[in-house]
Amino acid sequence: MVQELLTAGIAAAVGIAVCAGAAARVVKQYERGLVFRFGRLRESVRTPGFTMIMPGVDRLRKVNMQIVTMPIPAQEGITRDNVTVRVDAVVYFKVVDPANAIVAVEDYRFAVSQMAQTSLRSIIGKSDLDDLLSNREKLNQGLELMIDSPAVGWGVQIDRVEIKDVSLPETMKRSMARQAEADRERRARVINADAELQASHKLAQAAAVMADQPAALQLRLLQTVVAVAAEKNSTLVLPFPVELLRFLERAAPTPSDAAAPPPRPPEPVVEGTEPPGVEPDGAELEGVEPPDALAAGPGFDRVDGSPDPDPLLPPSSPVSPPSAPDEPDA
Repeated sequence: MVQELLTAGIAAAVGIAVCAGAAARVVKQYERGLVFRFGRLRESVRTPGFTMIMPGVDRLRKVNMQIVTMPIPAQEGITRDNVTVRVDAVVYFKVVDPANAIVAVEDYRFAVSQMAQTSLRSIIGKSDLDDLLSNREKLNQGLELMIDSPAVGWGVQIDRVEIKDVSLPETMKRSMARQAEADRERRARVINADAELQASHKLAQAAAVMADQPAALQLRLLQTVVAVAAEKNSTLVLPFPVELLRFLERAAPTPSDAAAPPPRPPEPVVEGTEPPGVEPDGAELEGVEPPDALAAGPGFDRVDGSPDPDPLLPPSSPVSPPSAPDEPDA
């Protein structure tokens, strides 16, 4: 009898242990438990920790409450300015109502994924290419609102949506590269023109100062020569500007101040003598024609009517007329 009671007690203990093991459940910290009894959802949500259910009657469903990172496959679409692009994104969401996430929708992960893809294609069609490339924050906010609106009824909260990459056709990439190059060149030209304008103002001021002080130009020239002469592999050709010549001309003495040749001292006149060509008593010297007897030039007759000798012929000496031959004595 005792042995039978002992066996029954052991069997009961084993049965209780088996039932307790089948009824025991553990809910993790990042999970919440939903109990379905005969297919009906119990109102109470099992919190993290150890919990018990009725084996064979209750069924425990655990729901992850962590933030889920779900990539959105690349979607190809045409923008508002008729450019074909491929855009992929990523969505971050979490379950805030476990009951709705299990009861209201069959698979909330699949539902969020499909809604994200549809919203992304819609955003592509409503936006321009420039907005996709430069104004992504605004597009991310619009995409988040589009996904979050239906997800609220599913017990899911969209935490954040980010557009990862925008793929463009090769022709569009080349066109954008040419546009960027042209814009860079335009800005470079504007900067160069602005620099030239500022330099011209400074040069005009420097020219005004050098015009007032010509010596400044000479000093600047010497500084340039020193700078060029530092290189030993070049030949220096030194120009002389007009301003330098004017400066030297101003520094040089004027012709009126130049030393004129000393005048010849007058010849001493001895008393009792007259200038050459004049006799003491005022008679003219022999062989000296009076002034009025000279002609104005060659080829003209003298004042007294005699012809002027040819200047090309040497002066002829006076020749006496030939004498008549002596007649023979009779």
